[in-house]
Amino acid sequence: MKFENKLFVVTGGLSGLGAGTTKHLQALGGHVAVIDLTLPKKATKSTTLRCFKADVSNLEEVALAVQGILQWAYEKSLDIHGVVCCAGFLGPAKILSKSNTPLALERFRKVVDISLVGTIDIIRQLLPRMASQKPDADGQRGVLITVASAAAFDGQEGQVAYSAAKGAIASMTLPLARDLASQGIRAVCISPGLFDSNMTANMPAKAQESVRKGLEFPARGGRPDEFAAMVEHIVDNHMLNGTVIRLDGASRLPARL
Repeated sequence: MKFENKLFVVTGGLSGLGAGTTKHLQALGGHVAVIDLTLPKKATKSTTLRCFKADVSNLEEVALAVQGILQWAYEKSLDIHGVVCCAGFLGPAKILSKSNTPLALERFRKVVDISLVGTIDIIRQLLPRMASQKPDADGQRGVLITVASAAAFDGQEGQVAYSAAKGAIASMTLPLARDLASQGIRAVCISPGLFDSNMTANMPAKAQESVRKGLEFPARGGRPDEFAAMVEHIVDNHMLNGTVIRLDGASRLPARL
């Protein structure tokens, strides 16, 4: 098993793209520590999966989850081989409503706190442990995989907050890689287009149809296993560093739904 005795941390790992990634990494022999807002009612019996409850926008909750992950890593004698940040929040709202009301700053902050701050916080809290690990033959100590969105580049009407958060995630990829080059830790960002997930499933039917009309090839939404396959390739390919990979089948988001 290629990822045997290796630990991966996945935020938002119990649904959508995160769940697909968790399942795939386990199938490859990896141990997976999931951080999610809602945990399963029944505790998992898997010896390679541990779930930690946390709101990624809450620094104290994330710190407690990280403590639990590091303790599990110690007990299992595992190094943190990768961090995959899938947690995010869409929160659509126009900057100015039809009633001439400006976007509430609290609403903007919620999107940014979950999608952007939640991403950098888990990364910064795990980095001291990753940087202290023994490097492999290539000098690598791990990889950070962040998740942006097509909205980072083709933000739609009502996506000011979401595009700001995802655009920042994409933009920080190169400086992250440069900051961590001396520690042998890579940083790569995946920017998915339309994928089948809980987030897209909750979109109104009219909105889904509008987005699907802009698809090129394949003329369908992506599958979580296709996203997970990209995660696997990033982990394997050490030359992927400091870059943003658009995983969107050449599609672009329409200006409005």
